[in-house]
Amino acid sequence: MYVDRDGVVHFTNAPTASENDYRVYVKEKKVYSSQVYSPQSFENYIRQASNLYGIAFPLLKAIIKAESDFDPRAVSKKGAKGLMQIMPENFKRLGLKDPFDPKQNINAGARYFKQMYERFKGKVSLSLAAYNAGPTAVDQYKTIPPYEETEEYVKRVLKYYYNYKNL
Repeated sequence: MYVDRDGVVHFTNAPTASENDYRVYVKEKKVYSSQVYSPQSFENYIRQASNLYGIAFPLLKAIIKAESDFDPRAVSKKGAKGLMQIMPENFKRLGLKDPFDPKQNINAGARYFKQMYERFKGKVSLSLAAYNAGPTAVDQYKTIPPYEETEEYVKRVLKYYYNYKNL
């Protein structure tokens, strides 16, 4: 807000006069979505990608659970987007135009996981570690990299995978 020379008070969220004339009047609080997304909402897309890329349905579902908890609008602190938390630098290579479109995101993420799975000769734990930390880190250590985040990620996905597989 600012008060002009005639004493008129102006309120805006997009100042037009000199920035020095304005002062914060009300600060908005960030609104967090309390929406809970159902895994069933995306099962058709997960099944399609599972069949297309030859990845076990419960494994693909477990990756999505660990990555975004089925929130198609998820954005990580590092900038990964969508259900499968794909980094923007991978969009073009994976043919991803809209990271928040569930079908596109699941297909792109499944394609990327399949690449990791083939690169690490079918070793699920190493493929998951590469999906999380990048293949270079897995190549460097020749095992799951000793990063707490990656170690926890692999355990979490495998736990979800086991649970989904046994439903």
